[in-house]
Amino acid sequence: MKGFDKLNKAFDSRVRLGVMSILVVNDWVKYGDLKERLSLTDGNLASHIASLEKLSYLEVRKEFVGKRPQTSYKISKTGKRAFEQHLNGLEELLKGKQ
Repeated sequence: MKGFDKLNKAFDSRVRLGVMSILVVNDWVKYGDLKERLSLTDGNLASHIASLEKLSYLEVRKEFVGKRPQTSYKISKTGKRAFEQHLNGLEELLKGKQ
């Protein structure tokens, strides 16, 4: 597989690319932190998170901190593999190895 063949449509969106970029270098990240770092609305982030969840690219942890619900996300093994393959495809394209 070379260049374009490695690109994953799931990461075409700058938001999903941003979510995965944050998660690939962090363990668990809170929903609010993702929202703040990416400067997104709740609805926008939620729809992109749902897309990544549907593909099993994320692990979700829901818990209560005091009486408040808190949702955190972590990249799954499947997600990490898919994202790394996507990045490798981009790198090959940049180096002219289509």
